[in-house]
Amino acid sequence: MSNPSSAPEAPTRSLSETQSTPALVATEPQPTYVKLAMRNMVRKGGKSLYHFFLTTAGLLAALVGLAYLTH
Repeated sequence: MSNPSSAPEAPTRSLSETQSTPALVATEPQPTYVKLAMRNMVRKGGKSLYHFFLTTAGLLAALVGLAYLTH
């Protein structure tokens, strides 16, 4: 029976792999929120435009409604 406290060995990496990985992470900048949002809009296509125009129409309707009520 094997010892329950012994864990399976992790796969070994070569020295060049372990040294180059942090260098790649450090030199590659994280994408900005705007870049991620634009990528998401392009990927989803018409759905994002539909939601944008729906939000614009709702906001415009709310502002016109408030202007009418407070006139």
